Amino acid sequence: MMQTMELSAPGSIVPTYPLFIGSGILPQISEAIPKAFASYHPFLITDANLLKHGHAARMNVDPASMFIIDPPGESSKHIETVAKILNALDEKGFGRDTIILALGGGTVGDIAGFAASVFKRGVPVLQIPTTTVAQADSAIGGKTGVNSDGSKNAIGTFWNPCAILVDVDTLKTLDERHYVAGLAESLKHALIADASYLDWIQENVEAIKCREPKALLALAQRNAFIKGTIVERDPYERSGLRFVLNFGHTIGHAIETASDFRILHGEAVALGMLGALSLGAMMKVTPEPLTERTARLLRALGLPDALPEALSADDLVGVMAKDKKNVEGRIRFVLLSDIGDIYAPENAFAHPVERSMIVDACSTLK
Repeated sequence: MMQTMELSAPGSIVPTYPLFIGSGILPQISEAIPKAFASYHPFLITDANLLKHGHAARMNVDPASMFIIDPPGESSKHIETVAKILNALDEKGFGRDTIILALGGGTVGDIAGFAASVFKRGVPVLQIPTTTVAQADSAIGGKTGVNSDGSKNAIGTFWNPCAILVDVDTLKTLDERHYVAGLAESLKHALIADASYLDWIQENVEAIKCREPKALLALAQRNAFIKGTIVERDPYERSGLRFVLNFGHTIGHAIETASDFRILHGEAVALGMLGALSLGAMMKVTPEPLTERTARLLRALGLPDALPEALSADDLVGVMAKDKKNVEGRIRFVLLSDIGDIYAPENAFAHPVERSMIVDACSTLK
């Protein structure tokens, strides 16, 4: 059974798009394709892991209409992979009547969405997220992109999907480390938007860790509602509100990059949230007990709460200096006044912070 939500996408190829959530619904992919694109030719983009686990086979897509990203993960998230996909589409004779099916985690979704946005000047993409991080965050909202040599997601576009299909059964084949890492995005949504959601996560830690379908469906629904509401109000980051979704990501992206992506995105965001909370406490903006409560919950979920010794605070700040979200060379942070309460004097949702204070906040993670 599929549950459906409608998400707004102003200025998109479609003004609104449906989000289907369910368990065991991957074979129903044809029902998720909007009527406007029902006659389009599907082209599946996935990775070697998803192929191995049989998820692509459940969708009955012609193997000749498929591109497999190999190796899976961040090491393939660069412009050369996008070029290979575009060339494959051209060589196989695909045209404007193509619909891209993006089956995979955040890396697959970002690459496939970017390719869809530029192939023949834009074709529809249907996002089918299969990881905790993608189902909670990256598949929703229309951001696409790949990494440059020195910065994460430095090259990309806004390209909203024509639909999203979330099958929580796909999480059963996700390895434990990647499954747990992705839970950081659910925790982020609770911290920035909903104290009752944070309480629910805390009360349901064991069900979440055991991947109980009822808990996974609840996670998917609440995450989609929170992110969808924020994106609808600021789809292209013009008012600054959408920036709040980057809570924990300024330090988190630096940790990912400085570790040469050996630290997973969710693991890095978990540490980044702790760093941002510590920074807020130093600035007398964030209540100090919130940092410790968050650290306890991270530990309960199995997420890290300490930075590896090999990464120095100075190294991280050096990477942050290249962040695409910086303004006039100043590193900016989303800070919390409390759970679900963004610190936003005069509707400013991100705040420049001096380098020395950032170094001190990163040092608390050791």
